[in-house]
Amino acid sequence: MARRKCVRCIGGRPEVVYYKPAGIRLIDLEEVVLELDEYEAIKLADLEGLYQEEAALRMNISRQTFGRIIEAAHKKIADAIVNGKAIKIEGGNVAPINK
Repeated sequence: MARRKCVRCIGGRPEVVYYKPAGIRLIDLEEVVLELDEYEAIKLADLEGLYQEEAALRMNISRQTFGRIIEAAHKKIADAIVNGKAIKIEGGNVAPINK
């Protein structure tokens, strides 16, 4: 049995939760699900430019766990872009960051 994921802290939920290639009907697309912790990792590392250590502290997880999350997120996004799939952002064991 797989170990249960610990709660990952996120800054908030995205306003837009679905992306798809233009010109293709949604019904004809495969879908990649990007979990909320993966979305947060992309935001912190790639958009805000934080180092993994600092981003991991913000999410209340280890640096190693952050590394696994960001790697999984990058693979999912690359799969969607290269193979023309939709990206849906949802799910995961998350809680808001306590400020």
